[in-house]
Amino acid sequence: MLAGQPIIILRENVERTRGFEAQRSNIMAAKAIAAAVRTTLGPRGMDKMLVSSSGDVVITNDGATILHEMSVQHPGGKLVVEVAETQDDEVGDGTTTATVLVGSLMEQAEALLAQEVHPTIIAHGYQLGMERALAILDELAITAGFDDRENLIKIAGTAMTGKSIEAVKDKISGMVVDAVRQVATETAPGIYVVDEDDIKIKTQVGDSMDDAELIRGIVIDKKRVFEQMPDAVTDAKVALLAQPLEVTKTQVKSKIKITSSDQMKAFNEQERESLKKLADQIVASGANVVLCQKGIADAVQYYLAKAGIYAIEDVKEDDMKFAAKALCGSIVNKPEELNEATLGRAEAAEEVPDADLTVISGCENPKAVTILLRGTSQLLLDELERAVYDAARVVQDAVEDGKFVVGGASVETELQTRIRDYAATVGGRAQLAIEAFANAFEVIPRTLAENSGFDTIDKVVALRKAHADGAKYAGLDVYTGEIVDMQKAGVIEPQRVKTQAIKSATETAMLLVRVDDMMITQGGKPGAQ
Repeated sequence: MLAGQPIIILRENVERTRGFEAQRSNIMAAKAIAAAVRTTLGPRGMDKMLVSSSGDVVITNDGATILHEMSVQHPGGKLVVEVAETQDDEVGDGTTTATVLVGSLMEQAEALLAQEVHPTIIAHGYQLGMERALAILDELAITAGFDDRENLIKIAGTAMTGKSIEAVKDKISGMVVDAVRQVATETAPGIYVVDEDDIKIKTQVGDSMDDAELIRGIVIDKKRVFEQMPDAVTDAKVALLAQPLEVTKTQVKSKIKITSSDQMKAFNEQERESLKKLADQIVASGANVVLCQKGIADAVQYYLAKAGIYAIEDVKEDDMKFAAKALCGSIVNKPEELNEATLGRAEAAEEVPDADLTVISGCENPKAVTILLRGTSQLLLDELERAVYDAARVVQDAVEDGKFVVGGASVETELQTRIRDYAATVGGRAQLAIEAFANAFEVIPRTLAENSGFDTIDKVVALRKAHADGAKYAGLDVYTGEIVDMQKAGVIEPQRVKTQAIKSATETAMLLVRVDDMMITQGGKPGAQ
């Protein structure tokens, strides 16, 4: 109001929410999203069935997948979804933990706001709590070397536990660890880097999950281009060609005038000779398998088949680059550029019966490998693929960082205990916020106990007592309900997963709690400030 007259600075279709109502709106959104995925947390968590408007069905307990399919509209809720997506992009696992933690932090903030603690004090306390939590995580971390295959398998197993693939968890855990170690590059003594794109996951419907295999090579969604070609080749020498094996068109428009049958015959013979020359150059190079990024003319197919060469046309560019890495070969433009050095090597190349797949396997020292998954239904295969992706990412994190922490809500209980002690040393109103930050971690052990069918109060109290007695690796065995040493139980995960979850959850909660004014344009994009 100015001189008794209202001043309107917003358009008519802008809805404005101010003060505690804006904060409450964001808190409710965060809590609702956390509640949506909370029941999926842990090895005994439940799955969600998501059906799109087109009728596509997804059954999963992967937090990032669930939130992505939910299509959240609330602006504060979208930030929480971004936490899960960032967690998935950065470390590949811990998406549900991060989401549930955001919801718990916002719930604690709601209680502080009700006591009239200022949002900036809450944010400051959360910042101090986060810094302390990350320092404690460093103290709790256990070192695992590149050659520590046993612990790496446990890390992969922990990531896949709770998915619908328990029957093959042990087998696939070993495959994932072998795949990551195979493609890891040592940049300095004891320091390894892994490119996640060097591990390709392929799926095939039909056989049981137990038929999954690690292929030291590549699987291509194509079969041989000509039936007369051999369906399998041993001691494969693979030519990788980027240009078509056809008579290429001229760069400029031109016409050929043929006035007699002799000229037509000569023209056809010349074309056939050009194509035969292409095939002869491939044969002369010693190649017995051809991967061509473009098309292969019928005549070239015939000559290659006659020479006993297995050929595939229209191979995707990504598959060509992956094949070059896996087979240790080079992509060339023309057949005349082929020689012993440019050919890729593999033990065998064969067509998979009853499937449009070609498997090139047995490479000596591949820098790219493929995990071929099989299952009885596409829904099962999709969930298996998500589980293997998570496992590969966490093993990659462990190989690169060389540090892991124990699971079973052990870390969260230890953090809660020690951050509470730290809060008492800070004093002032910030102490209240740091204590609230510590209390937020209780949601993890409480949820694990709840999802496993145990009494939440009993288990949380038992965990607190164990940690107060100095058992810093004590956690909840979700199958027996006992409080056990999680390191001995083999329930471990990379430190990077926990670090990222705490960072992203805390920073998002700090951002949301400071919002006291929301302006949403109806029919447009929502916004907040």
